[in-house]
Amino acid sequence: MLDLYLDGDGCPVKDETCKVAKRYQLTVYVVSNRPIFVPSDARIVPVRVKARPDEADHWIAERAGLDDVVVTADIPLAARALEKGAWVLAPRGEPFSRDTIGEKLAMRELMNELRDMGAVSGGPPPMAARDRSRYLQRLDQTIQAIRRAPDRSPS
Repeated sequence: MLDLYLDGDGCPVKDETCKVAKRYQLTVYVVSNRPIFVPSDARIVPVRVKARPDEADHWIAERAGLDDVVVTADIPLAARALEKGAWVLAPRGEPFSRDTIGEKLAMRELMNELRDMGAVSGGPPPMAARDRSRYLQRLDQTIQAIRRAPDRSPS
């Protein structure tokens, strides 16, 4: 199929994704555990899940499948989506792939341990215009790749 799934809580590229989905006439599911604004459009489906840890991730992972696109910064969700044949992009445009997800999971674990020890603090820098531009370009490329080869999922 070709649907877009947005990990909506705190996602900085909701508006951009909705515009791209409208241009390609795709359905986008914006999944969150709290009310969030989404443009009024029949193809933009707000999904509100219970306010439990990882509930939005579970909802997306259960439904996203072959040749869907998942937009998330959550590495475990990215891994689950890749296992089902979905294409996965981070909000800054970085693609996740089966070849790199193991390394990203290991780095996430290491960073969690360093944060727990107090050796590292803080998070990523704020989104810049170039990040949004990279994301839009990568999303467009991903959709076109899926449409050209609908029987192929990312490597």
